[in-house]
Amino acid sequence: MTTYHQRVAQEKRALIVQAATQLFLELGYDRASLARIAEEAGVSKATLFKQFPTKAALFDAIVIDSWAGGDDVEMPSAGDLVAGLTTLGRHYAALLGRPGMADLFRIVIAELPRFPELAKAHFAEGKLPYFETVRAYLMAERDAGTADITDPQMATTQFLGMISNYLFWPSLLVPGWTVPPDRVIAVVDDAVRTMVARYGRPGNR
Repeated sequence: MTTYHQRVAQEKRALIVQAATQLFLELGYDRASLARIAEEAGVSKATLFKQFPTKAALFDAIVIDSWAGGDDVEMPSAGDLVAGLTTLGRHYAALLGRPGMADLFRIVIAELPRFPELAKAHFAEGKLPYFETVRAYLMAERDAGTADITDPQMATTQFLGMISNYLFWPSLLVPGWTVPPDRVIAVVDDAVRTMVARYGRPGNR
C-alpha cells in the first residue's frame, strides 16, 4: 500500500471510530448498526467491513484508540519511589483526561447488563496493561528494598484509585466537571505522598 493510500485508510478509520463512538452513545451498542455507522462516517459499507468485519472488532478499536500509549509507557527504574510514582501517576492522569475517554466508559456502563463482554474487552485491552505496568513497578521497588509492599495488586489499585476518583469518575455524573491542570498535578502529587507514607521504607520517604 502506498503512503497516500495508507493515509487515506487511516483517515477513514478515524472517521469510522468517531462515528461509531457517537452512535453507540446515542442509540446503544445493540441498535447502532454497522450500515448506519458507515453512513455517518461517510464511507461505504465495503470500506467499513474491510477494516472492521464485526461490531465487536470496531468496539475493540475504540478501546485501543482511547488507551493508546498507556501500555507502552516506559516503566521507571526502581530506586526512587517518589519520582517513579509521579511519572506513572501523571501519565495515568493524562490518559484519563483524553477526549472521548468518559464517552467510552459511558458506553461500557450503559451496555453492561446486556453485553458484559464489552466491559471485559475494555478492561483487558484498556486499563489492564497500564495496571500491570504500575504493579510491576511497585514489585521492582519492593525487590529493590525501597518499598514495603506485601500486596502489589492492592497497592496498585489504591494508587490509581486515588487519581481516578478525583479526576475522572465525577465527570461521568457531574455535568461540566473539569479539573484545571494545576489541580491535576496536585492530585497526583498527593497520591504519591500518600503511597510513599504508607509503603516507603525509612530513608525512601
